[in-house]
Amino acid sequence: MAADVAETGVAAEELKQFVERIERLEEEKAGIAGDIKDVFAELKGRGFDSKAVRSILRIRKKDSDERKEEEAILELYMQALGMA
Repeated sequence: MAADVAETGVAAEELKQFVERIERLEEEKAGIAGDIKDVFAELKGRGFDSKAVRSILRIRKKDSDERKEEEAILELYMQALGMA
């Protein structure tokens, strides 16, 4: 396969296009990560707890059944440890 890529300009050009697309997406991802960081800084500046908001974001990604099961297990473990 590697010899095919080296011998044919078509495969090499296709590979180059894939690499360039990935590089552009990585740049966009870095930009978005910077935007998210800015929003968290603004959130913190307004007095909100960023750690709590991150927890809320994780919870909101889960469906209701998954969240309820996780909460039930957490409650059971806390009871077993005398924390509840």
